[in-house]
Amino acid sequence: MVTIPFFVLNILLFLSSSAATPKSGADHDLVRSSCVHASYPSLCFRTLSSYSGPANTPRELAQAAVKVSLSRARKVSNYLSTSVTGYNKRERVALSDCVEQIDESMEELSKTLGELKHLRGETFEFQMSNARTWVSAALTNEDTCLDGFEGVDGKVKSNVKRKITNVAKVTSNALYMINRLNESRGRHR
Repeated sequence: MVTIPFFVLNILLFLSSSAATPKSGADHDLVRSSCVHASYPSLCFRTLSSYSGPANTPRELAQAAVKVSLSRARKVSNYLSTSVTGYNKRERVALSDCVEQIDESMEELSKTLGELKHLRGETFEFQMSNARTWVSAALTNEDTCLDGFEGVDGKVKSNVKRKITNVAKVTSNALYMINRLNESRGRHR
């Protein structure tokens, strides 16, 4: 008989707990099959398979995708808000305008999340139209942020572009999940 030390058992128990493991096989399959045709499939799979909340249905996946986008937008807004020192006037103006655009994106994403949480059969189409419109507006705001850096060169522009592009990619994937949910007509609500 093999004796397993107590600390090894604790580690094994920890690793097998739901908090320490990724989604179950069925949830993992739903994420994989849902992300395969997203605009950024590997990013979609990576962000949603590591999402800690419920994502067992197309509706929950769409909500998770919007939450991921909202979280990333919030982090970028906070970063940009605190990084306005040490730049010339043109760069500060572009950063300030970008923060405004990202804050508007966060408002649009928050409205979208609220709509997805309260989908009803009789207003489903209207609610999905709202969600698509708001996420599309969030994407437009993110693009507008980058437009503000025309004529700005150097590190600040490339740094902002990298961060905003990442937010835009997860937002694009969120829009895909919303469209996918609309196609399924909310069957798994």
